[in-house]
Amino acid sequence: QERISQWHDQSSRYSTELRDFKNQVLGLLETAEKEREAMRSEAESAAVRVDRLEREVDYLETQNPAPPCVEVDETLMEKQVATAKQRKNEKYTKLTDCSDTIASVRAMKILKRFGSTSGLWTKDAAGNSEKIYVFDGTANDTVYVFPRMREFTLFSATRKAARIKLPYPWVGTGHLVYDGHLYYIRQQGPFQVIKFNLANKTVVDSSVFPAEEQIPVFGLSPFTYIEVAADEEGLWAIYATKEDEKNICLAKLDPTSLDIEQMWDTPCPRENAEGAFVVCGALHVVYNTRLPSRSRVQCVFDVSGTLAPEDASLVYFPKRYGSHSSMKYSPRERQIYAWDDGYQIIYRMEMKKKLEV
Repeated sequence: QERISQWHDQSSRYSTELRDFKNQVLGLLETAEKEREAMRSEAESAAVRVDRLEREVDYLETQNPAPPCVEVDETLMEKQVATAKQRKNEKYTKLTDCSDTIASVRAMKILKRFGSTSGLWTKDAAGNSEKIYVFDGTANDTVYVFPRMREFTLFSATRKAARIKLPYPWVGTGHLVYDGHLYYIRQQGPFQVIKFNLANKTVVDSSVFPAEEQIPVFGLSPFTYIEVAADEEGLWAIYATKEDEKNICLAKLDPTSLDIEQMWDTPCPRENAEGAFVVCGALHVVYNTRLPSRSRVQCVFDVSGTLAPEDASLVYFPKRYGSHSSMKYSPRERQIYAWDDGYQIIYRMEMKKKLEV
């Protein structure tokens, strides 16, 4: 009986010690789990700080790009103007065999509503990139870049977009993405076209547009003074001057040097114009009314003389919400990216040969 009693005492003591040890182990495990969570939180915080640091470095590199030659060489500018004026209104020698013109709007697709009532959205007009570039508003210094159309369409916020802060603020909605470069109009000072490399975030070149006393190019879009456009032939500038304030002017640009190769006075009036684009070397001006109605291509000017203005089709765009603040033609997709009262719209165009018009 003594031995049984002793065994019970020892067994009870061992059970108590085992319970105490188990509680101690559970406490240590709980402490270790808390420390693990704290370490994970610190690691996530460090990753956030590293990401913020990388963005700040990118921002500093953007704010301090390689110093471009942005000062105006007056002698060179006068020479360029003189050369352009000598060739002004001459017949254009086409670079490609493109002979198409717009027959009608085949389809309209409203993607979403994003940002301000006025703005610009586009793809690279020359490259194969699927990125979407968004300029919200008519005066800013930040461009939103969405990796694909899907991200731009599905998400209303800008959290899926990268941000490019430009070295100089932009004005209007006449900007263009072409072959990996952004061509935009500088807000301050004279109307200066800035060529910005989107890969390394630096200014490659700039040029003061050689036109005295510029005025808004479109009567219904007073925020745009220069519209940089692209088509199958290359780069163009659509503008207006005080000298001939009633009609729109057109210039062919060298995308490498931003030199003006040739200039034309067009018969297309500024009054009631809301936008314009170039297709196969022919300027198409879109008109509306002061009280927004149905937009239409009502004036066509072909620099090669292949298509007479009176023979061009009168192209109507489907009735929408208001009026276009920007219309960007994509020569590789044969469609137009439009911004209408805050709505982003794609117009797919029906084309036909000029000789068949």
